[in-house]
Amino acid sequence: MIPLSVMVTGRGTVSFKIKGPYGRGSPSRFTSEFKPITFWHLTFKCNLYCMHCYISASPFGRPGELSESEALKVADEIVELEIPLVVLSGGEPLVRRDFPNIALRLVDGGVKVSLSTNGTLITRDVANMLAKLNISYVGISLDSLIPEVHDKFRGLVGAYRRAIEGIKNSVEAGLDVGLRMTITRFNVDEAPKLIDLALNLGVKRISYYLIDITGRAREHMELLPTGAQLRNLLDTLIERSKETGGNPEILVVRGNFAGIYVADRMAGNMQEFGDYLKMISAQGDCGRKTISIYPDGKVKPCQFLEWIDIGDLRVQKLREILNPENPLLKPFLELHKHLKGPKCSKCPFKEMCGGGSRGRALAATGDFWGDDPLCFIDGPALAAKWYVNYKE
Repeated sequence: MIPLSVMVTGRGTVSFKIKGPYGRGSPSRFTSEFKPITFWHLTFKCNLYCMHCYISASPFGRPGELSESEALKVADEIVELEIPLVVLSGGEPLVRRDFPNIALRLVDGGVKVSLSTNGTLITRDVANMLAKLNISYVGISLDSLIPEVHDKFRGLVGAYRRAIEGIKNSVEAGLDVGLRMTITRFNVDEAPKLIDLALNLGVKRISYYLIDITGRAREHMELLPTGAQLRNLLDTLIERSKETGGNPEILVVRGNFAGIYVADRMAGNMQEFGDYLKMISAQGDCGRKTISIYPDGKVKPCQFLEWIDIGDLRVQKLREILNPENPLLKPFLELHKHLKGPKCSKCPFKEMCGGGSRGRALAATGDFWGDDPLCFIDGPALAAKWYVNYKE
């Protein structure tokens, strides 16, 4: 997760409120391998049927989800470990009737809780309920500013209208709200326009997710943007961040190489470049400072590796799973040691980047440890550039 606007302006909105201030020269210390941000997918059920869904959720759901009593036990383990932030997601988490009970158990235990939702179920009453639960942040998905395009991507006519209503209801209830857009070949050019919508709606954050190839997205390789498109997007987001002063806050997710590009754009000398790199390293990634809990209690390195288990909460304690010596977790704590692709394996920045997405690498090359096809930076050339500048 790259805090692009914080890198550009030194200012944050939601992230500073949740994590505390951080920036160039003072990287975030909010998480660790033992206390990672936890994305808890409460259900396989969803009222939408999104083209790219990473856990293949549907209106029909799947059997085997944790019962309320099992979920509350997991919540107690999270509280015991003092996990700093839990993102409640799905499927659509609000379809679970026991959602308030699970959220309340976490919040009462001192854990910060945010919600990742499609927004269509957030009525005024639901928004007020979320505010009473002290939900720290509500992230609502919006994948196009064209209603018909969003609806098609999300699998329901009227999804755009209902998401906008959910955003407005959440803002009116006093919640901190963000927009989440999955970047594809077909919406990348309109993505910066989301900033203007955010400003109009009083939204404080935008997270741009580079589409990953997992779940139902495996059927849609055509959605991958090009490297040139991503570079142009980052250039535009840098300039817009300067214009808006970092409000709304802008993040880029599922492509740490984007942070290296931003560091190169923003740094004025070797010291600054190195400080930006430390910011990126502190953010973590799949399995390193983040994990996902699935509806059936299986624990994954993240939601983008839905076919890989690092533990099972029905038979293990979360503390045991998060042990850095867990042989199923360990490869993801040191991804750089396993990269085999001709580009990633030789990149000087591989330790902080982690090679981008393993799902995209597998889909594009047939090798889980291969190169992420979306990475457009020339690592050796950048390293040489800053070394020469430093020596001069």
